[in-house]
Amino acid sequence: MTDFFKKHTLITGTLLLTATGFITRVLGFFYRIFLSRTIGAEGLGLYNMVHPIYGICFAVCAGSIQTAISRCVASDTARGKMIFRTGLCISLTVGCALAFLICRFSGPLASLVLMEEQCAPLLPVIAVSVPFSAVHACINGYYYGIQKTRVPALAQIAEQLIRMGAVFLIADILTQRGEAVTVGLAVVGHLIGEIASCLYTAFCFTFLSGGDPEASARPKKSRFSLAAFASLASPLMSMAIPLMGTRLVINVLSTAESIWIPNRLEAYGLTASQAFSIYGVLTGMSMPFILFPSAITNSMAVLLLPTVAEAQSGGQKERIAQTVSMSLRYSLYMGILCVGVFTLFGDVLGTSVFHNASAGTFMQILAWLCPFLYLSTTTGSILNGLGKTRTTFLQSAAALILRILFVFVGIPRFGITAYLWGMLVSEIFLAYLHLRSLSHAAVFSWNVWEMVLRPALYLALSVGVLFFLRGAFSALSLPLRISPFMLTALQAAFLSAVYGGLLLLTHLARREPAG
Repeated sequence: MTDFFKKHTLITGTLLLTATGFITRVLGFFYRIFLSRTIGAEGLGLYNMVHPIYGICFAVCAGSIQTAISRCVASDTARGKMIFRTGLCISLTVGCALAFLICRFSGPLASLVLMEEQCAPLLPVIAVSVPFSAVHACINGYYYGIQKTRVPALAQIAEQLIRMGAVFLIADILTQRGEAVTVGLAVVGHLIGEIASCLYTAFCFTFLSGGDPEASARPKKSRFSLAAFASLASPLMSMAIPLMGTRLVINVLSTAESIWIPNRLEAYGLTASQAFSIYGVLTGMSMPFILFPSAITNSMAVLLLPTVAEAQSGGQKERIAQTVSMSLRYSLYMGILCVGVFTLFGDVLGTSVFHNASAGTFMQILAWLCPFLYLSTTTGSILNGLGKTRTTFLQSAAALILRILFVFVGIPRFGITAYLWGMLVSEIFLAYLHLRSLSHAAVFSWNVWEMVLRPALYLALSVGVLFFLRGAFSALSLPLRISPFMLTALQAAFLSAVYGGLLLLTHLARREPAG
């Protein structure tokens, strides 16, 4: 069993990141519920307007360099720590510069860029978190490169727990003093979480041998120096800069989208308060539910990049083909299941968790997004691992521009529904482009019956079984006084178990003849 886990690092790493991803998302749900009831939907809307500024900074100084570190370390583990230190120096320098600029020009950024002066006092707090994000992103990149996911996984949990604990404590203190709890609390919570994650990962890297138990067995390399920095910076940044451009453009477009949605809703005829409330319901209530299952696909995507990069550097075409096929299959399995879950239970989840009917309606519409969203996430990571960063950039930018067209043209005429349909159309478009490019970059098996039609049939059968037994669930809930949310959760879990069981039985039956 131990040998199996050592050989299948993608599977074990994905399972670990998925488990921690689910834990942090469950914690995040409680956190979102708390915020929705303390700062309200309008406060969530303001917070989600400020957050893209952080996203732009992270794209420039952290996210792209993290990916480059991961890929370079996977290709050259002997010089892994020197690659990490080179990336950290660059990332931290750029992060500090960006933090200074945001603090210095927070007023103009709020009024001229975000077009909302209420965001001005929130921007400096967001800015301070950027250097901390740069540090823990680089450390995570190193761990992903050596395919040791424990520290990044536990860092997610530590960050979420400390953020929630601090925010709950501050909110309690403010309430006891009779002071109002505002959106500033959510921004302070973000900063506290980033500091906690930075300190945790830095401690692990410094005192736990960089997470690599085999490091002591390797010959000692030369110390990190200016010459080593110069020799490693060029290949590292040659990979990071295209990714940086990709993420920067994507985040700029996303920020523009976040700014323009409330503005276009006002053009539709809503007041500013109503516009921010609807935007807050969509981004702070509905989308977290839709993105919850992506803990699996996101975890897989993080580890796919170094795995595919390592296989490519070793000329292992068969391994790449197997990895791609497996990733696509499980992304579609998950996406198809989520269509059923959110279509059936979206309305109940919206009203029982957030006491907001619109949140449930949004979930039911966005349910159809899931297969394409998860597929594009997985295929995009594989393309990056194969060195096709320019391709993923152009395709992602095209999909975002398409979505923004729905914002500009559709929202003033049809309201927020136009944006929801725009999200669906753009994700279908992006998944198609990624799959088309991947088919030219790698050879892999694509079976429509096994990957799409069979899981859809199993979902229909599972829904039929659920409806047949729904009366039993209702009868069980009365004497046990099960809340509507818990009853819905039990039904969703039962649906998932039947669906997963059918897929598992098919997989085992297919393996029997070989045995």
